[in-house]
Amino acid sequence: MKRLASVLAPLALGLAPLAAAAADVVIPEPNYSSGQATAYAVKAIIEEALGLEVEMVNTTAVPVIWEAMAKGAGDIDIWTETWLPNQAGLVEQYVKDAGTVVMSENSFPAVQGYCVTRVTVDEHGIASVFDLASPEAARLFDRNGDGRGELWVGPQGWQSVNIETIRARDYGLADFYELQSTDEAVANAGLAEADRAGEPWVGYCYGPHQNFAQYDIVLLEEPPYNPDDFVMVQPNEDPAWQEKSHVASAYEDGTVHISWSASLAERQPALVTLLSNIQLSDEDVNDWSLQIVNGTPPQEVAEAWVAENADQVAGWLAE
Repeated sequence: MKRLASVLAPLALGLAPLAAAAADVVIPEPNYSSGQATAYAVKAIIEEALGLEVEMVNTTAVPVIWEAMAKGAGDIDIWTETWLPNQAGLVEQYVKDAGTVVMSENSFPAVQGYCVTRVTVDEHGIASVFDLASPEAARLFDRNGDGRGELWVGPQGWQSVNIETIRARDYGLADFYELQSTDEAVANAGLAEADRAGEPWVGYCYGPHQNFAQYDIVLLEEPPYNPDDFVMVQPNEDPAWQEKSHVASAYEDGTVHISWSASLAERQPALVTLLSNIQLSDEDVNDWSLQIVNGTPPQEVAEAWVAENADQVAGWLAE
């Protein structure tokens, strides 16, 4: 097999125009390991199967990514981290209504919710999201001594930040917790420290993710998903999004899809066939993510997987 080419967030509603790309295909590189895993895997698959030049760009604000794909100018062509239901509003806007973006029917499963360290459950009895809603519980997660717990809700630019802001309000947590929106690496460092020290920790979590393999963490119990109790309006949809949103149940069962600019059908039709057939798995993404956080460059992780699965990659192009 030929040598692979080199491969492998405040919420912004607009950025300075992206420079026109010289590469054949442009993919955003997320700032979290599982997103890097899927991005570099798709990059490696494209370069191996089609010999196209794929460029990675550091544009992480999700609405900006979708807007760029919709324009079809080649600034961003593919988004490997279309999480549903988090990005359902963007899918509705660009895929279903405008038809300027295409989303693959293939997906892999995802989970979302609040995670805590095992000691939080076993020694402090915090097993449900409602167990968090008291001053006494909040003090377990108070790192800076201000009497309020710290609850990580995701990095700036993620749709989860807005959703978790509403969930914290409607679960009765907002009065007791500081909702922290920091880079994921900062949150993971806090989780690692709490795990080593055997201390409580709580924050938004999602999987596939290396944390489920690295640490003994537990998803808190929540009321089952109920569409009547999960009404989320995003800021780009309505300035009064907070007043019009109500979220007081678990997330709907999640899926992660690949999406791409509809303009690729004319610019790179063979690429559209390939993208439509790629089927990643949550087990692979967990494994890739753990390799990445343990120091293996995403490029090497992707190269190794594609080299071991050349027949599968060729099959995706031929289907």
